[in-house]
Amino acid sequence: MLVIFVAAKVCSEIFERLHLPGVVGEILAGFVVGPYALGWIVPNQVTTVLSELGVMFLLFRVGLEVKSSELLSLGGRATLIALAGVILPFATGWGLARLWKLPSVESVFIGAALVATSVGITAQVLAAGGWLEERASKIILAAAVIDDVLGLLVLAAVSGLARGSVSYLDLSITALLAIAFVILVATLGTRTISRVLPSINSRLRLAESEFALALTLMFALSLLAAYAGVAAIVGAFLAGMALSETVEHRVHDLTEGVTALLVPFFLAGIGLHFDPTPFRDPSLLLLAGVLTVAAMLSKFIACGLAAYRFGRRDAIRIGVGMIPRGEVGMVVAQVGLATGIMAAGVFGTIVFVAVATTVLAPPLLRLAFRPSARVPALH
Repeated sequence: MLVIFVAAKVCSEIFERLHLPGVVGEILAGFVVGPYALGWIVPNQVTTVLSELGVMFLLFRVGLEVKSSELLSLGGRATLIALAGVILPFATGWGLARLWKLPSVESVFIGAALVATSVGITAQVLAAGGWLEERASKIILAAAVIDDVLGLLVLAAVSGLARGSVSYLDLSITALLAIAFVILVATLGTRTISRVLPSINSRLRLAESEFALALTLMFALSLLAAYAGVAAIVGAFLAGMALSETVEHRVHDLTEGVTALLVPFFLAGIGLHFDPTPFRDPSLLLLAGVLTVAAMLSKFIACGLAAYRFGRRDAIRIGVGMIPRGEVGMVVAQVGLATGIMAAGVFGTIVFVAVATTVLAPPLLRLAFRPSARVPALH
């Protein structure tokens, strides 16, 4: 914990002094201390748990800054953006893999790895820049949550394909559960919490009782989200959103403190998993480069065009905000590797794409959101 935390903060400080996003420095710190550079830290159960807690608290903190009414008003357009951001990247990844003459099932996994957006990275950059109140930020968060649901459904489908059979009934049930969970919490959650939480809190005598109740809700909804077939971080985000209009500012401050402790483990954890050894093969290095460019352009073009009704400026911001793949792409790659469908070299290529899009997105987001970059909106 000492090595990872200090390395992450030192690299973040260096990058900020160079006018670069500190997020990128913290990811790089993980690689530097990891098994493929200095070799001080090897990913293990402790680093995995800390990383998962880090991204959960990050999304919980972001949820506390977002009002459900505002997010729901963007739901229809966000769904369209998320769908566009699934279809084009999947088709692009699959097409390039087939062009490289990779097996058809492996190509499907590569397409699936390019689908889901890593909301954690984008959320961290938006929060650090103070841009969460921007309309584009709210659309990005809504679309990324929907994108996560769609991405996990795609993963379930390709996993079934890898096993030789796809259960459409199981897939339909998972889809219905996931969609119902998100809609119910987003619509009824805030109203229910606003009535129930103050009543319970007034009867408790324990220290920081409101914060304790908030964390209980975060863990409970994260667990329910996992059972419903979506990522736990979606539950954490929805818990924060349900509490956003109810809890006192003290809960925000305490959450900020815990997030500041744990998020470096999430960011450094991405760097810890980056293995450059497969790229001694020039063809894999070329594939990694082509897939990285394709992953970025497919998300940017698909989501940007779907968001163009909001104006050119917001379309660019939304397109850039949906670029990072982060841990989501690596999960797909790990499933492919575990089932024996994906070769080790191709697995390394997907991890490279996930890390590269994650590292490149923050500076692009800063550029898109800076005031001097504003252009007149087109209607």
